[in-house]
Amino acid sequence: MISPALAENLVQILGEDRFFLDEDMGLRTSFKTGGPADAVVTPGSREEVKAVIKAIQDAGESLFVMGNGTNLLVRDGGIRGVVMTLYDNYNDVEIEENIIHAKAGALMSAVANYACRASLTGLEFSSGIPGCVGGAIRMNAGAYDGEVGDFTRAVEILDKDGNIVMRDREAMGFGYRTSTVTPEEIVLSVDFELGEGDTQKIRAKMVDYSKRRKAKQPLNMPSAGSAFKRPEGHYAGKLIEDAGLKGYSIGGAQVSKKHAGFIINTGKATSKDIEDLITYVRDTVYEKSGVMMESEIKIVGEPLDA
Repeated sequence: MISPALAENLVQILGEDRFFLDEDMGLRTSFKTGGPADAVVTPGSREEVKAVIKAIQDAGESLFVMGNGTNLLVRDGGIRGVVMTLYDNYNDVEIEENIIHAKAGALMSAVANYACRASLTGLEFSSGIPGCVGGAIRMNAGAYDGEVGDFTRAVEILDKDGNIVMRDREAMGFGYRTSTVTPEEIVLSVDFELGEGDTQKIRAKMVDYSKRRKAKQPLNMPSAGSAFKRPEGHYAGKLIEDAGLKGYSIGGAQVSKKHAGFIINTGKATSKDIEDLITYVRDTVYEKSGVMMESEIKIVGEPLDA
C-alpha cells in the first residue's frame, strides 16, 4: 500500500475521480488477468504528469507507466506502488496540414482514423494496432511491412531528470521493435508526418488490413497480440507450429489454434498460466529448432506468493 500522505497528495493533484486504490489490473489489460495495483492515476496534462511523478519520487514510491495494457502481462500478485496510465485522459489528437500531433495515450487505431478523414496516407497499417502512441513509439510497433518510426517526425519525451526533450526521427534510433527511449523516460507526444492521399483509397486499404487480421488472428479472445518478436530469418508462428505447440495449453492459457504466434486466455487463465506458457513455448522452440525467441509481451508485477 502507498502511504496516506502520498494518496492525499495525488488526490489534490488529480481529484478523487482520477485516483484509484487497489485497482484490479485485469480490468486494464487485454489479457484480462493480473492482481491489483496499489494505486492507479490518470493524469490529463503535461503539468499533471510532472506533478504526479514528483510527488511519487518525493515519497520514495515506485512508478510504472502504461498505456491501455494491450502488450502487457501483470502478474497475479499485482503491482506495488503507483501505476500511471496515459490512456484515459492524455489522448488528444490534432492535425495541422500533413502533421498529426498525438499525445501518448491516444490509440494508434484512432490516429489512423484521424489521418484517413484528413486524407493523409502512411499510417493505414497501424489501424489494427491495439496499443497507444507512447508504447507504439517506444517499441516501434509495426504491421504489414510498415512501422510507426517510418512516419515519425519528432517525439516529445520526459527524461529521467524531469526535463522535456524533443528527439527527431534520427535521434530516436528506430529499429525492429526498438527505439532509444529508455525505461526511465516517458513519451509524452508524437508528431507524425504523412503524405496527401485519397480518403476512399486510404479507407479501402484499412478495411483490407482489417479483414486480413480477422481471418488470421484470434481477435475475439483476450491476448496481448503477437507473443514473440520475429526471429531473424524466421517467423515465430511457424516455429511454434513446427514444434507441435499449436493449441497447446497450460491452465487457461493456450497457444491459439488460429495463429500460433498468439497466446490467448481461454476464459479462466491466470497470469502465471500465461507466463508459464510463454516460457514453455520459448524453451521448446529452442530445443526443437535451435532458435531462441524473445517475448514481445512486457511482464510486470509480483507473483501471487510474493
